[in-house]
Order: sequence, then C-alpha cells, then structure tokens
Amino acid sequence: MAYQHKIDGCFASLLGETHGLKQEVLEDLRPVALDALLKFQRLYQEGSLPHFMVPFSRKDLVEASPLVLKFQDEFSDVILLGTGGSSLGGQTLSGLANMTATRLHFMDNIDPHTFSNLLSRIDPKTTGVIAISKSGSTAETLLQFLTCINHWRTHLSEQSLSHHFLVITEKKSSPLYRFKERYDLSFIEHDPNLGGRFSIFSLVGLFPALLVGVDAINFRQGAASLIEQMTTCSNILEFAPSVGASLSYAFWKDHQKTISVMMPYVDRLQFFSKWYRQLWAESLGKNGKGTTPVDALGAVDQHSQLQLYLDGPRDKFFTILTTDMKQKNLSYLPSHLINDSDLQYLYDKSLGDLMEAEQKATIETLIKNQCPTRVIHVPEITPYALGALSMHFVLETLFMAEFLGVDPFNQPAVEEGKVLAKKYLLEGA
Repeated sequence: MAYQHKIDGCFASLLGETHGLKQEVLEDLRPVALDALLKFQRLYQEGSLPHFMVPFSRKDLVEASPLVLKFQDEFSDVILLGTGGSSLGGQTLSGLANMTATRLHFMDNIDPHTFSNLLSRIDPKTTGVIAISKSGSTAETLLQFLTCINHWRTHLSEQSLSHHFLVITEKKSSPLYRFKERYDLSFIEHDPNLGGRFSIFSLVGLFPALLVGVDAINFRQGAASLIEQMTTCSNILEFAPSVGASLSYAFWKDHQKTISVMMPYVDRLQFFSKWYRQLWAESLGKNGKGTTPVDALGAVDQHSQLQLYLDGPRDKFFTILTTDMKQKNLSYLPSHLINDSDLQYLYDKSLGDLMEAEQKATIETLIKNQCPTRVIHVPEITPYALGALSMHFVLETLFMAEFLGVDPFNQPAVEEGKVLAKKYLLEGA
C-alpha cells in the first residue's frame, strides 16, 4: 500500500459525542457511497471519463519525449505560464525532483513586479516558455504569454519564437491557439474533457515534472492502482476515498465542521495541499454547500495556526499527512555540541527525529482537544505514492460531490468575475 488511511481520531470513542462521529456513520452512508461507486465503475468501463483513463496511458508520454529532451538540452531555465490547475499540478510533481540542471519558474500570478524581475534575470537565449491554458482564453495566462512574446521578439527575433515557445491548450479556435498557429509554436493538445484541476495526471502536470526528471510512468502507476482498487472494490467501507468523503460529509452535515484543514509534515507535499485546496473548493463549493479547504504545513504552522486550531472555533476537520522521518537524512549532532542542560532532549537526535516527534505530538494534541483528525501516512514520498495520493483525493472529491448532490466538473460562479474584469479593461481602454 502506498499510504495508510488512519481514521480512529474521527470517532466519539476518542473525541466524545459532541465532536466525534458515531461508529455506525459509515454504515448509514453506505447506500449513497455504493451508488457512487457503481456509477464510477460504469464510467470507467465506458471509458467516458478521462480522469480514470489517463493513468493507464503511455502514448502521450512517448510522443512528448522529443520536446522534453529539447527543452532539457537547450534551455537552462523554463518559464511556465498558467494559473490554478494549469500550474498547481506541475508545481506539486516537480517538488519530487532532486538536483536538476533545468530551473523551473512557475508564473501563476500577474504581479508586474514579479514578472519584470524574472525577465530581467533570465537569458532569453537559454530560456524556454510553456503557456498552459485549457480554454486558451484565460486572461491572466494570455497577458503573461504576450508579455513573453514581446520580450523574446525584442531581445532575440520573431523567428526565435517557434524554437523557444510551447503551448498546451485545446485544439480549437482560441486566442492562444491562434497565436500558436501564427508563430508556428510547438503544441501539446489539452484534453477538452479534462478540467484543469483534474489535469495533474496529464501532460499539463507531467511535462514540467519530466523536465526535472520525475518518473511520470511511476506516478501514473500509483494513480492507476487506486482506479484498480475502485473497479475491484468488494467492500465500500474499506475503500479509503469513499471513507474519507463519508467522514467529511458527516462532519459537515451533523457536526458543522465547515473547514477542511490539510497539514502535511513534508515540505515536498506543500504544493500538494495547495493543489488539493483548489480541487476541493472549485469542485464542491456550489449551491450553498461544501467545506472550505485550508492548507497548512507542519511544523511551520504549529507556530502560526495551531493555536487557533486548538483553542478557536470547533469548525474544522483535520487531515494530517505524515511520512517516516526518524533517523533519516542528516546525521546526528556530535555530543560536544549538546553541552547545555536545556538541550539534552536533542542529544543523539537529528532533524528527522524532531520532525517525527512533532508529527506525533500534533496528532495526539489535536485528538486530545477533541479536534476530528485523520492521518494519512505515506512511508516514502515517491512518484508512485504521490500518484496514489493524488488519485485518492480526486476520488474522495467525486464521492463527496455525490453526497452533496453537486456537479464536481463545473465552476459557474467563477465566470462572473472573469466577465467583469474584461468589462473594466474595455471601459478603461
């Protein structure tokens, strides 16, 4: 198993009945969960939901290989333009990379200071640019893209654009696709049926990861292992994504736990929790329903948010992500450094020992203070484990959507802001 799903800290036996769930809650929700499972199994058999099919694909990785090698061989820096799901998947996966010659710059916002600072530091001759937008009409990404086009035309030439730029978008008439045609830019097609926040398993998430040497096949195998579990599941009460969604729903419906906190004790999973935040919020926040995802990071947020978690409003459900850290990596401190009586607890200890102790202490403290807490333990952070973990939360989100009765694949409320922004730009022109 790539991870362990520990839920004892969610029940009344440890938390009391005010904040804990009754043991029979999973059984009560079994009928809805089972209907959802059968629906997902049918969609998989039909091959009608790309979210379930992409992890088994290899053809796109083979076809992208020449572009990956080109970017690795010819560019020391690569700028990635995109926002939301077009960026968070790549940032999550590239966090697994070790030392690499390729430096990735994820530009997921439009702050002009940040952008101009980057362009002043990189050498356009040795820098590639990747623009990612499913629709090809995302205003932020388009203006980033045009800013880069202008920079390369000014500092190199218009003819250089086809060599330095890659576009990932749907194959349809859109501003971004038309620029791709106009300048003969390299192109990877974005599946029109795969929303940005679900695209971590596609080349949207994997192309940046491939550039820095992350094993994409291993990542997809991890994701596929969850799909295989889903298709062969014989007991819905033992399928972790369904169990996770059942807990979230029960806490929301019966205990007013309206905030979902994800707190990894692993720096490499910091962007994973941000990816989860978008996935959960944009998929489920509809029709007055949904819980608010909050990302935190252990041990950093023990010193900024834990006070609120323990002594503030009891409106939160916690997911703590842990890994084996004891006796890992850096060596123990030499004894002659520990000559202060107040530091004896650090004698013969490493950073990993302290991190593991703090993981355990936070979990126990949350439960002791009646804060519903589940633990997802990933023994080793590998591409396979991250693939399994990512698909777990995609499935958990889909199960939660079935419990809430909402469509997880649209985001209608977002469109109003986009329309108004365009209106204000036109009025100011």
